[in-house]
Amino acid sequence: MRAAVARGFTLIELVVTVAIIGILAAGAMPLAELAAQRERESELRTAVWQIRAAIDAYKAAYVDQRIEQRVGASGYPPDLESLVKGVPDVRDPEGKRMYFLRRLPRDPFSTDPGVPAEKTWGKRSYASPPDEPAEGKDVFDIYSKSPATGLNGVPYREW
Repeated sequence: MRAAVARGFTLIELVVTVAIIGILAAGAMPLAELAAQRERESELRTAVWQIRAAIDAYKAAYVDQRIEQRVGASGYPPDLESLVKGVPDVRDPEGKRMYFLRRLPRDPFSTDPGVPAEKTWGKRSYASPPDEPAEGKDVFDIYSKSPATGLNGVPYREW
């Protein structure tokens, strides 16, 4: 009789293959986490840039007297929603509104998805010092509320 030809893999070959795949996967996980953090940092950088540009555009419109002048006002928006909802253009005879943002971006490091986008940002008023930002009558600047530090070693609050 002929001996049956063995087909397939031995148990040792399968164990070695699974071990190699496990080692490769363990090496790839930190790289995937790093890529995800870089993506969130890129989103944060873009969001901060967009909001700050909108705040500056609001202030420029105030200086150009296109926004109603208020006594004692700094000329910065009273809240972040004003950038999205718009304000009346006092120079326009039809009273059209000026808009500075289409939508308010969320802080990508905010952990609660149920919180409105405006509440995910820390806000600094014009009257507050830069080293201790505090909310006030207006929004002079924004910052991330995340206590984490970026890959560059700078805390997200200082971006």
